Amino acid sequence: MALAARKIDEKDCPKFELKGSRFNQETFRGRYRHFLDVTDPRTLFVSKKQLDDAVKLLDHFKNGTLPEGITNKQLWEAQKLKQAVFHPDTEKKIFMPLRMSGVVPFGTIAVVGMLLPNPTLASTLFWQWINQSHNACFNYANRNATKVSCNQ
Repeated sequence: MALAARKIDEKDCPKFELKGSRFNQETFRGRYRHFLDVTDPRTLFVSKKQLDDAVKLLDHFKNGTLPEGITNKQLWEAQKLKQAVFHPDTEKKIFMPLRMSGVVPFGTIAVVGMLLPNPTLASTLFWQWINQSHNACFNYANRNATKVSCNQ
């Protein structure tokens, strides 16, 4: 957990690449740090203004109109926020409990419910239904939306 809580230092930030990863994906440590970045629960509490500022900053980068003094660290943080909130294919905002960073906090509710002592048949069915519903909604919200499925 020490890596997740560690402050990002400018020296830790490579040159910014839009849609790229800040961490080397060819090493275990890089993939691990990327996973911690993607599942960071702090991204659940981002304000609308912070999110709008992050999207605007990335748009400036994409258009080549980046304001003077913007650092790689700021660009990586902006990309982290955008990737945490918006679906990469549809560009639509993902409902908070269905984001990667929301799996543990929101999924814990169902797990605790399933582990309650002395379950009845009704409580077991209810908590299993809650868990499976959350899983199905999570999978739908984070689906690959680049291809239309055969059923549509």
